[in-house]
Amino acid sequence: MASTTTTTAAYSLRMRVRIDNRPGALGELATAVGAAGGNIVALAGFEARARKLEEDLVVNCRDEAHQQAVIEAVRACRGVELLECEDRTFAMHAGGKIEVAPVVEVNDNEALAMAYTPGVARVCTAIAQDPRLSHALTIRRNTVAIVSDGTAVLGLGDIGATAAMPVMEGKAMLFKGFAGVDAFPICVDVDDADQLVELVERLAPTFGGINLEDIAAPRCFEVEERLKASLDIPVFHDDQHGTAVVVLAALENALKLTGRKMGDLRVVIAGVGAAGVAIGKILLTAGVAEVVGVDRIGAIWEGRDDLNVAKQWFAEHTNAGRKTGSLAEVMAGADVFVGVSGPGLVTAADLRRMAPDPFVFAMANPEPEIRPEEADGLATVIATGRSDYPNQINNVLAFPGIFRGALDAHAHSITEGMKLAAARAIAAAVSDDELDAEKIVPSVFDRSVAPAVAEAVAAAAVAEGVIRS
Repeated sequence: MASTTTTTAAYSLRMRVRIDNRPGALGELATAVGAAGGNIVALAGFEARARKLEEDLVVNCRDEAHQQAVIEAVRACRGVELLECEDRTFAMHAGGKIEVAPVVEVNDNEALAMAYTPGVARVCTAIAQDPRLSHALTIRRNTVAIVSDGTAVLGLGDIGATAAMPVMEGKAMLFKGFAGVDAFPICVDVDDADQLVELVERLAPTFGGINLEDIAAPRCFEVEERLKASLDIPVFHDDQHGTAVVVLAALENALKLTGRKMGDLRVVIAGVGAAGVAIGKILLTAGVAEVVGVDRIGAIWEGRDDLNVAKQWFAEHTNAGRKTGSLAEVMAGADVFVGVSGPGLVTAADLRRMAPDPFVFAMANPEPEIRPEEADGLATVIATGRSDYPNQINNVLAFPGIFRGALDAHAHSITEGMKLAAARAIAAAVSDDELDAEKIVPSVFDRSVAPAVAEAVAAAAVAEGVIRS
């Protein structure tokens, strides 16, 4: 993963040191860490032992090389002995981040007879006679499978199913923590879409929903469409639709802030992969006047002969004027820039050529298409995918509540209307008093968001009639 330009908890160290118990010793240690560029964010565990003092430090660094530089600076500090050092990120992942726990106690023979044999046979028989009961009498009621083949993991690319597991575990934590949904990571070693579709179809009786994650385009489009057609439970590719929902929420609030209308906007999307295509779809559904997508070659337009299936759909439904050219050329006169591509693709000069008071959603991680410092003063609203800048476009605002609502409503699918309802609920979570150029989306830690999204999604599911009878 690429390094960041600022210190971050993602590269934090916990160091246990023994230092001389004398005036100024701790200050000298702090100075040494600071001189090496480390940021001490916590001091704990003071323990004086005669002439020595033992202390725990938590130091944020920029990347792994910087971690080593900070460690060497501590070791070189006069009167300091480094007793322990651990990478806090790796320590958090030790043994995995989730576990399975029972929700009923089995402490005597009566409970055992109901939870297991012979009583469980009655429940099995009831489900065999009416399979719909599985959604009420088993974990299907509240359980989602997080399925990945590891072909498009974060900014890491195709790292394989085994290496993808920590991300899927983290996703499961977010499902549970924000919406009370039990989710389980299913990382699978497959070669093509056929194998992945068949595997999920065979697993489906265990789960109430399927969250597809970190599957490379264009395979992700085919897999989702085939599973939506073959399964009677919600299927949702979060890299596509979760991102799109939060982008729409952010755009709605940016418009509210500035008094503009969806129907007046010309939007340029850099990156026409999974997220880019879904963003284009939801913006068109919401009434955006014009969407133009740009990939590595240039603008997407109907007639280009090098497009995959997903990009071909995009070409047929966007860029009615058949604009051609580079990203910089297409951005001229645009009202909104949405980046789901890579770092440093956009310059201040590009922003100056946009329409007056543009919106810039530069969401590439860890480094955006243009850093907010470079765009400051050139855009009315700036959003990124990062937590250390205002207006973080983060899927966690969407997917927990979307699945919570779908499960609560007994929905068999997730519709475009349900996604629009989710976006509006997210936007509404920012009150008029709070709405500001630096707050067009709620905090990812706002615990009111997921329940609001769930309620809106469930209502939309009922209104559209996509619930199991």
